[in-house]
Amino acid sequence: MGDDDGLDDDLHARLKSYEGRPSTVAGAGRDPVNAPMIRHWCEVLGDTSPAYTGPGATAPPTMLQAWIMAGLSPHTGRARPYEEMLALLDEAGCTSIVATDCEQEYLRPLRPGDEVTYDSVIESVSPRKTTKLGTGYFVTTRTDVRVGPDLVGTHRFRVLKYAPARRPAKPPERRPRPVVNRDNAGFWEGVREHRLLLQRCADCAGLRFPWLPGCADCGCPDWDTVDACGEGTVFSYVVLHHPPFPAFEPPYAIGLVELAEGVRMVSNVVGVPYDKVRIGMPVRLEFRRYDDELVLPVFKGVTG
Repeated sequence: MGDDDGLDDDLHARLKSYEGRPSTVAGAGRDPVNAPMIRHWCEVLGDTSPAYTGPGATAPPTMLQAWIMAGLSPHTGRARPYEEMLALLDEAGCTSIVATDCEQEYLRPLRPGDEVTYDSVIESVSPRKTTKLGTGYFVTTRTDVRVGPDLVGTHRFRVLKYAPARRPAKPPERRPRPVVNRDNAGFWEGVREHRLLLQRCADCAGLRFPWLPGCADCGCPDWDTVDACGEGTVFSYVVLHHPPFPAFEPPYAIGLVELAEGVRMVSNVVGVPYDKVRIGMPVRLEFRRYDDELVLPVFKGVTG
Protein backbone atom coordinates (compact mmCIF):
# COMPACT_ATOMS: atom_id res chain seq x y z
CA MET A 1 0.00 0.00 0.00
CA GLY A 2 2.87 2.37 0.66
CA ASP A 3 3.03 5.16 3.22
CA ASP A 4 1.86 8.15 1.14
CA ASP A 5 -0.53 10.01 3.47
CA GLY A 6 -2.18 11.81 0.56
CA LEU A 7 -2.99 8.55 -1.19
CA ASP A 8 -4.25 7.10 2.08
CA ASP A 9 -6.47 10.12 2.76
CA ASP A 10 -7.96 9.83 -0.73
CA LEU A 11 -8.59 6.09 -0.38
CA HIS A 12 -10.06 6.46 3.10
CA ALA A 13 -12.40 9.21 1.86
CA ARG A 14 -13.61 6.93 -0.94
CA LEU A 15 -14.10 4.07 1.53
CA LYS A 16 -15.95 6.34 3.98
CA SER A 17 -18.42 7.20 1.23
CA TYR A 18 -19.75 3.64 1.53
CA GLU A 19 -20.74 4.04 5.17
CA GLY A 20 -24.48 3.68 5.61
CA ARG A 21 -24.87 1.85 2.31
CA PRO A 22 -26.21 -1.71 2.23
CA SER A 23 -24.03 -4.81 2.34
CA THR A 24 -26.95 -7.29 2.30
CA VAL A 25 -30.57 -6.58 1.35
CA ALA A 26 -33.55 -8.79 2.19
CA GLY A 27 -31.48 -11.76 3.33
CA ALA A 28 -33.27 -14.80 4.73
CA GLY A 29 -32.10 -17.59 7.00
CA ARG A 30 -31.54 -20.88 5.19
CA ASP A 31 -33.54 -22.76 7.83
CA PRO A 32 -36.10 -21.83 10.47
CA VAL A 33 -34.88 -21.79 14.06
CA ASN A 34 -34.93 -25.49 14.97
CA ALA A 35 -34.38 -27.86 17.87
CA PRO A 36 -31.65 -30.05 16.28
CA MET A 37 -29.32 -27.10 15.71
CA ILE A 38 -30.00 -25.83 19.23
CA ARG A 39 -29.20 -29.28 20.64
CA HIS A 40 -25.95 -29.55 18.67
CA TRP A 41 -24.90 -26.07 19.76
CA CYS A 42 -25.57 -26.82 23.41
CA GLU A 43 -23.78 -30.19 23.25
CA VAL A 44 -20.67 -28.62 21.73
CA LEU A 45 -20.58 -25.87 24.35
CA GLY A 46 -21.66 -28.08 27.24
CA ASP A 47 -24.63 -25.79 27.98
CA THR A 48 -27.25 -27.77 29.91
CA SER A 49 -29.64 -24.90 30.64
CA PRO A 50 -33.28 -26.16 30.71
CA ALA A 51 -34.29 -22.97 28.87
CA TYR A 52 -33.09 -24.56 25.62
CA THR A 53 -35.09 -27.81 25.81
CA GLY A 54 -38.72 -28.84 26.08
CA PRO A 55 -41.97 -27.41 24.75
CA GLY A 56 -41.18 -23.78 25.65
CA ALA A 57 -37.55 -23.88 24.53
CA THR A 58 -35.74 -20.82 23.21
CA ALA A 59 -32.51 -20.67 21.24
CA PRO A 60 -29.34 -19.57 23.02
CA PRO A 61 -28.99 -15.85 22.30
CA THR A 62 -25.42 -16.27 21.04
CA MET A 63 -26.76 -18.39 18.16
CA LEU A 64 -28.05 -15.20 16.55
CA GLN A 65 -25.52 -15.34 13.71
CA ALA A 66 -25.97 -19.08 13.21
CA TRP A 67 -29.46 -18.54 11.75
CA ILE A 68 -28.23 -16.12 9.07
CA MET A 69 -24.92 -17.70 8.00
CA ALA A 70 -24.58 -18.80 4.38
CA GLY A 71 -22.68 -21.98 5.21
CA LEU A 72 -20.05 -23.25 2.78
CA SER A 73 -21.90 -22.01 -0.31
CA PRO A 74 -20.52 -18.90 -2.09
CA HIS A 75 -21.81 -15.49 -1.00
CA THR A 76 -24.79 -14.64 -3.20
CA GLY A 77 -26.62 -11.98 -1.17
CA ARG A 78 -23.99 -9.24 -1.00
CA ALA A 79 -25.18 -5.85 -2.16
CA ARG A 80 -23.33 -4.03 -4.92
CA PRO A 81 -21.88 -1.25 -2.67
CA TYR A 82 -20.19 -3.85 -0.47
CA GLU A 83 -18.67 -5.60 -3.49
CA GLU A 84 -17.46 -2.24 -4.84
CA MET A 85 -15.83 -1.36 -1.52
CA LEU A 86 -14.05 -4.74 -1.37
CA ALA A 87 -12.83 -4.24 -4.95
CA LEU A 88 -11.38 -0.84 -4.01
CA LEU A 89 -9.46 -2.45 -1.17
CA ASP A 90 -8.23 -5.25 -3.43
CA GLU A 91 -6.96 -2.69 -5.95
CA ALA A 92 -5.09 -0.93 -3.13
CA GLY A 93 -3.28 -4.17 -2.28
CA CYS A 94 -5.50 -5.16 0.64
CA THR A 95 -6.18 -8.62 -0.73
CA SER A 96 -6.35 -10.53 2.57
CA ILE A 97 -9.14 -10.54 5.12
CA VAL A 98 -9.53 -11.73 8.69
CA ALA A 99 -12.45 -11.47 11.10
CA THR A 100 -11.48 -9.61 14.28
CA ASP A 101 -14.54 -9.37 16.54
CA CYS A 102 -18.31 -9.13 16.75
CA GLU A 103 -20.89 -7.49 19.01
CA GLN A 104 -24.46 -8.68 19.46
CA GLU A 105 -27.57 -7.16 21.02
CA TYR A 106 -30.58 -9.36 21.86
CA LEU A 107 -34.07 -7.85 21.87
CA ARG A 108 -36.19 -10.96 22.21
CA PRO A 109 -35.55 -14.73 22.34
CA LEU A 110 -35.80 -16.82 19.20
CA ARG A 111 -37.91 -19.97 19.32
CA PRO A 112 -38.10 -23.09 17.15
CA GLY A 113 -40.18 -22.31 14.08
CA ASP A 114 -39.15 -18.64 13.84
CA GLU A 115 -38.07 -17.66 10.32
CA VAL A 116 -35.49 -14.90 10.33
CA THR A 117 -34.74 -12.23 7.76
CA TYR A 118 -31.99 -9.66 7.87
CA ASP A 119 -30.51 -6.55 6.30
CA SER A 120 -26.90 -5.38 6.68
CA VAL A 121 -25.26 -2.00 6.24
CA ILE A 122 -21.64 -0.85 6.12
CA GLU A 123 -21.50 0.93 9.45
CA SER A 124 -17.91 2.21 9.51
CA VAL A 125 -14.51 2.04 7.84
CA SER A 126 -11.49 2.91 9.98
CA PRO A 127 -8.49 4.99 8.92
CA ARG A 128 -5.53 2.94 7.76
CA LYS A 129 -4.11 0.79 10.56
CA THR A 130 -0.88 -1.16 10.83
CA THR A 131 -1.04 -4.55 12.56
CA LYS A 132 1.26 -7.55 12.84
CA LEU A 133 -0.65 -9.14 9.97
CA GLY A 134 -0.22 -6.11 7.74
CA THR A 135 -1.61 -2.67 6.93
CA GLY A 136 -5.25 -2.15 6.08
CA TYR A 137 -8.69 -1.01 7.15
CA PHE A 138 -11.20 -2.27 9.71
CA VAL A 139 -14.64 -2.59 8.14
CA THR A 140 -17.67 -2.94 10.43
CA THR A 141 -21.07 -4.10 9.20
CA ARG A 142 -24.28 -4.02 11.24
CA THR A 143 -26.90 -6.67 10.62
CA ASP A 144 -30.50 -6.25 11.87
CA VAL A 145 -32.22 -9.61 12.36
CA ARG A 146 -36.02 -9.77 12.24
CA VAL A 147 -38.84 -12.25 12.63
CA GLY A 148 -41.68 -10.81 10.60
CA PRO A 149 -41.67 -7.04 11.25
CA ASP A 150 -40.07 -7.38 14.70
CA LEU A 151 -36.40 -6.60 15.29
CA VAL A 152 -35.05 -9.48 17.42
CA GLY A 153 -31.33 -8.74 17.48
CA THR A 154 -28.42 -6.79 16.06
CA HIS A 155 -25.09 -8.25 14.99
CA ARG A 156 -22.02 -6.09 14.37
CA PHE A 157 -19.21 -7.86 12.58
CA ARG A 158 -15.72 -6.40 12.07
CA VAL A 159 -13.06 -7.55 9.63
CA LEU A 160 -9.57 -6.33 8.78
CA LYS A 161 -9.00 -6.06 5.02
CA TYR A 162 -5.24 -5.77 4.71
CA ALA A 163 -2.10 -6.04 2.63
CA PRO A 164 -0.03 -8.86 4.18
CA ALA A 165 3.15 -7.67 5.88
CA ARG A 166 6.36 -8.70 4.22
CA ARG A 167 8.22 -11.12 6.41
CA PRO A 168 11.96 -11.57 6.20
CA ALA A 169 12.97 -14.72 4.40
CA LYS A 170 13.88 -17.49 6.79
CA PRO A 171 17.32 -18.98 6.43
CA PRO A 172 17.21 -22.49 5.03
CA GLU A 173 16.70 -25.15 7.65
CA ARG A 174 19.71 -27.28 8.46
CA ARG A 175 19.46 -31.03 8.39
CA PRO A 176 19.47 -32.67 11.80
CA ARG A 177 22.95 -33.48 13.08
CA PRO A 178 23.85 -37.14 13.65
CA VAL A 179 24.41 -38.16 17.26
CA VAL A 180 28.13 -38.86 17.58
CA ASN A 181 29.40 -40.76 20.62
CA ARG A 182 32.46 -42.76 21.60
CA ASP A 183 31.04 -45.93 20.04
CA ASN A 184 30.44 -44.47 16.54
CA ALA A 185 32.90 -41.55 16.31
CA GLY A 186 35.20 -43.56 14.04
CA PHE A 187 32.40 -44.12 11.53
CA TRP A 188 31.70 -40.37 11.24
CA GLU A 189 35.40 -39.61 10.96
CA GLY A 190 35.46 -41.95 7.99
CA VAL A 191 32.43 -40.25 6.42
CA ARG A 192 34.20 -36.89 6.62
CA GLU A 193 37.02 -38.52 4.62
CA HIS A 194 34.49 -40.02 2.16
CA ARG A 195 35.07 -43.55 3.44
CA LEU A 196 32.33 -45.93 4.56
CA LEU A 197 33.96 -47.91 7.37
CA LEU A 198 32.55 -51.19 8.66
CA GLN A 199 33.62 -52.80 11.92
CA ARG A 200 35.28 -56.22 11.71
CA CYS A 201 35.49 -58.47 14.77
CA ALA A 202 39.10 -59.30 15.72
CA ASP A 203 38.06 -62.84 16.74
CA CYS A 204 35.41 -64.16 14.32
CA ALA A 205 36.05 -61.59 11.53
CA GLY A 206 32.30 -60.84 11.33
CA LEU A 207 31.40 -57.48 9.81
CA ARG A 208 28.84 -55.33 11.55
CA PHE A 209 26.84 -52.16 11.06
CA PRO A 210 25.82 -50.01 12.82
CA TRP A 211 28.88 -49.71 14.98
CA LEU A 212 28.74 -51.47 18.37
CA PRO A 213 31.16 -51.70 21.32
CA GLY A 214 31.43 -55.48 20.90
CA CYS A 215 30.65 -58.34 18.53
CA ALA A 216 27.01 -59.46 18.66
CA ASP A 217 28.01 -62.97 17.47
CA CYS A 218 30.95 -63.94 19.67
CA GLY A 219 31.09 -61.13 22.20
CA CYS A 220 34.67 -60.12 21.44
CA PRO A 221 35.29 -56.45 22.34
CA ASP A 222 38.20 -56.05 19.91
CA TRP A 223 37.79 -54.94 16.32
CA ASP A 224 39.31 -53.16 13.35
CA THR A 225 37.71 -51.62 10.26
CA VAL A 226 37.40 -52.32 6.55
CA ASP A 227 36.33 -49.93 3.79
CA ALA A 228 33.06 -50.85 2.11
CA CYS A 229 33.38 -51.03 -1.65
CA GLY A 230 30.24 -48.91 -2.07
CA GLU A 231 28.19 -51.36 -4.12
CA GLY A 232 24.83 -52.63 -2.92
CA THR A 233 21.18 -53.29 -3.64
CA VAL A 234 17.88 -52.00 -2.26
CA PHE A 235 16.74 -54.62 0.24
CA SER A 236 13.61 -52.65 1.19
CA TYR A 237 12.41 -49.04 1.05
CA VAL A 238 9.67 -46.58 1.93
CA VAL A 239 8.62 -43.33 0.25
CA LEU A 240 7.96 -40.52 2.70
CA HIS A 241 5.16 -38.15 1.72
CA HIS A 242 3.94 -36.86 5.08
CA PRO A 243 4.55 -35.35 7.56
CA PRO A 244 7.06 -32.83 6.20
CA PHE A 245 10.23 -32.16 8.20
CA PRO A 246 12.37 -29.02 8.02
CA ALA A 247 15.25 -29.32 5.51
CA PHE A 248 13.60 -32.29 3.76
CA GLU A 249 11.47 -32.02 0.63
CA PRO A 250 8.99 -34.89 0.33
CA PRO A 251 8.34 -37.15 -1.39
CA TYR A 252 11.66 -38.97 -1.14
CA ALA A 253 12.80 -42.58 -0.92
CA ILE A 254 14.46 -44.04 2.17
CA GLY A 255 16.15 -47.35 1.49
CA LEU A 256 17.43 -50.25 3.54
CA VAL A 257 20.51 -50.99 1.46
CA GLU A 258 22.29 -54.34 1.55
CA LEU A 259 25.97 -53.71 0.91
CA ALA A 260 28.11 -56.11 -1.09
CA GLU A 261 29.84 -56.98 2.20
CA GLY A 262 26.55 -58.36 3.55
CA VAL A 263 25.59 -55.74 6.15
CA ARG A 264 22.61 -53.40 5.76
CA MET A 265 22.24 -49.68 6.41
CA VAL A 266 19.49 -47.06 6.07
CA SER A 267 20.04 -44.04 3.83
CA ASN A 268 18.44 -42.00 1.08
CA VAL A 269 18.15 -43.47 -2.41
CA VAL A 270 18.98 -40.66 -4.82
CA GLY A 271 19.56 -40.11 -8.51
CA VAL A 272 16.28 -41.74 -9.60
CA PRO A 273 12.66 -40.58 -9.18
CA TYR A 274 11.24 -41.71 -5.85
CA ASP A 275 8.54 -43.73 -7.64
CA LYS A 276 11.13 -45.64 -9.69
CA VAL A 277 12.93 -47.15 -6.68
CA ARG A 278 12.47 -50.92 -6.55
CA ILE A 279 13.57 -53.79 -4.31
CA GLY A 280 16.70 -55.33 -5.81
CA MET A 281 17.74 -52.13 -7.60
CA PRO A 282 21.54 -51.79 -7.72
CA VAL A 283 22.89 -48.73 -5.92
CA ARG A 284 26.29 -47.10 -5.59
CA LEU A 285 27.64 -45.14 -2.63
CA GLU A 286 28.01 -41.37 -2.86
CA PHE A 287 28.90 -38.74 -0.29
CA ARG A 288 26.83 -35.56 -0.33
CA ARG A 289 27.60 -32.31 1.43
CA TYR A 290 24.49 -30.63 2.85
CA ASP A 291 26.15 -27.63 4.49
CA ASP A 292 29.54 -26.47 5.72
CA GLU A 293 29.57 -29.12 8.43
CA LEU A 294 27.46 -32.06 7.30
CA VAL A 295 28.49 -34.82 4.90
CA LEU A 296 26.29 -37.93 4.64
CA PRO A 297 26.56 -41.22 2.78
CA VAL A 298 23.71 -41.77 0.30
CA PHE A 299 23.09 -44.36 -2.40
CA LYS A 300 22.50 -43.51 -6.04
CA GLY A 301 20.22 -45.81 -7.98
CA VAL A 302 21.85 -47.54 -10.94
CA THR A 303 19.42 -47.88 -13.86
CA GLY A 304 19.73 -49.62 -17.20
